[in-house]
Parts: sequence; C-alpha cells; structure tokens
Amino acid sequence: MYSDKVMEIFKTETGDSPKNAGILKNADASGQVGNARCGDIMKIYLKISDGVIIDAKFKTFGCVSAIASTSIACDMIKGKTIEEALSFENSDFVKALGGLPAVKIHCSVLAKEALEAAVADYRKKQAKLAGG
Repeated sequence: MYSDKVMEIFKTETGDSPKNAGILKNADASGQVGNARCGDIMKIYLKISDGVIIDAKFKTFGCVSAIASTSIACDMIKGKTIEEALSFENSDFVKALGGLPAVKIHCSVLAKEALEAAVADYRKKQAKLAGG
C-alpha cells in the first residue's frame, strides 16, 4: 500500500519521531491547515534567513501519508528560497515519496497548503516589521 520511502520516513530504526517532526524553536513563521473530512491537521514551522528557508519542521496529527507528506515537504524546501519552495506542487511531494494511494493524495495537498500558510505568516510578520 505504501512505498518504501513513505515507510522510511514514518518509521525510524531507533523508534524516534519521524524525520523533521517537532516544533522549531525561534521559528520565523508557521502555518497550520486541516481537513475536517479526514481529520488531518498539519503545522509547518520555518526558519528563514535572507529569503532562504534554512530549517523546517512539522507537527502533524494524521495518518502515515499525512506525516510522510509533511516531512518530505520540509526536506524539499530546506535550502530553497521562498519562491523556489512555493514553486513545488503537491505532485512533487507525491513523486518524492514514490507515490501515495489515490485516496491519500489529499495529504500532499495539505502539505502544500501548510507551506503556503507558513509563507503567508512570514510575509505578514515581515510587513509589520517594515511598518506596513
């Protein structure tokens, strides 16, 4: 049902949390989205310096696909400019995961939306700092 990559992200050899899971202390921004229909809730935290995402972490309440989608999104956006990160589509996350079951594609959409919400939060904070 799940690809090896999805299971690799979800399970760890040491029993620790999935990669990128957790709250990013001193985050510059965060964005949370949820889908009441399926119960998945995702929050992405970003640390940004000079327009580049230098770190990203997540907290997700949801299924294996939701956790894997958010984790891979965090991996893919690290080291990218905000614009580069926003250029990723949910299908890029699915491809990087080696696929998701059709009924779980919405998890990748939520990961994209959480990223967009975090960037919107960052931009709002930057505008306030600039006096706007």
